[in-house]
Amino acid sequence: MSTTNESYDIKASQIEHTTALDASLHPKSDQDRTVKPRDYVFMWIGDGVNIGNMTLGASVIIAGVATLNIWQTMLAALISIAIISTIFALNDRLGYKSGIPYVVQLRMSFGTKGTVISSLLRGIPAIVWYGIQSWIGGTALNEFIKIVTSGSFDNVFVCFVALQLVQIVISLFGFHAIKWVETVASIVFMIGLIYVFGILVSSYSTEITQTWVQAKGSWGLPFFGLIMVFLGNYAGIFVSAADYSRELKTGISDKKRGALYFVPITISYGFVIVIGAMLAAATGITNPAIALPVVIDNPYISAGVSLFIVITVIATNMVANVVPPAYVITLLTKLKYKVSVTITGLLALGAFPWLLVQESSAAGLNMFVLIYSAFLGPVISILLVEYYILRKQRVETAELYNEEGSYAGYNPAGLLAMFIGAAAAFVEVELAWIIGLVVAGVAYYLLSKYAFKGSSFKKGTIFEK
Repeated sequence: MSTTNESYDIKASQIEHTTALDASLHPKSDQDRTVKPRDYVFMWIGDGVNIGNMTLGASVIIAGVATLNIWQTMLAALISIAIISTIFALNDRLGYKSGIPYVVQLRMSFGTKGTVISSLLRGIPAIVWYGIQSWIGGTALNEFIKIVTSGSFDNVFVCFVALQLVQIVISLFGFHAIKWVETVASIVFMIGLIYVFGILVSSYSTEITQTWVQAKGSWGLPFFGLIMVFLGNYAGIFVSAADYSRELKTGISDKKRGALYFVPITISYGFVIVIGAMLAAATGITNPAIALPVVIDNPYISAGVSLFIVITVIATNMVANVVPPAYVITLLTKLKYKVSVTITGLLALGAFPWLLVQESSAAGLNMFVLIYSAFLGPVISILLVEYYILRKQRVETAELYNEEGSYAGYNPAGLLAMFIGAAAAFVEVELAWIIGLVVAGVAYYLLSKYAFKGSSFKKGTIFEK
């Protein structure tokens, strides 16, 4: 054990002398990793059981008409979850083994300066999602206060701002600040969802059957488009898998870590998507924070559900939408982590989420997901091709922090492949993620092999001369 610690100390000292990055972006040591597998499972259940995912499930109902029926929706969800879990398990490996965050992992394919561009493609969507989740949470908080005050208070925007300020304060305490909130919220909210499911089946079965179950739907573009939306929803999270796996205790096999993604995401994401579609079919309202009190005709239970929506929004934001953009801001500005998370929260206030989440339709949210996933598909593809094909899982961690080393500057192959993949994705926006992923991966391999002779980024790859 002492040999391992000495080796880490030497590596840490070497990194400190070769980088200007804040200490929060340095590799995590074994001693710094405190997240246990059980906590990790609850973290992903807490992330999956959120109103944003429920809103995506509700998106299959547009103005009271279902674009997909129940079987098409469930199959699309299962296909998406299988792909999400697989990519998560593949992309978390470098972060888990080396302890580096996502923004440092990017240097491997894009360079120390090129990472600025690719990191923004993760940071900006996360900030917007932060705002979207907070707006839905603010809506739920407003519903709670309306019930408590018998309708004398009704101001969603004030609740939105107040909730955002609370989240900024919580985020200052770091990644593990709300581990207990994740656990409690995920369990209670799952129980709440089962209760809501029972009400929907017993009281709204006719509406749900007519609107959703018996709908003709489509096995064509709308079906595959929904898969892309579901994947795009997680694209920002699994592309930055290193930000989470670096916090997980060491000694867990690749297969077991894969299960730590697949099981909780299946339980939470799958169930929440179905509930969202059922709610929209029953009420015609896409915003679940408004639809849930309509379905639950009991002011006390409605108040409790609204309050727990607020809690799960906070839990989801802390996991998925605070850490990655905060790391990006720290990378770009050299600011300390606490300052960066504060800026992240303030930027989310200006994301105008109410334009993307409306009562009648989630079309705006879907389009937002599809557009940013057109870029994140290429990024994840390039990272996987780099790590598994070009470098055969062999990466010198210290070199990633060397500002003058082989990763210095821009990697033209990575940036060009990313833009080629994104351009191809926009040919058919509804299939953006998969098109961008395939085209960028092939383009990166070919560019790395045949173009940019003498590039320092070929060092350590199968194309090194």
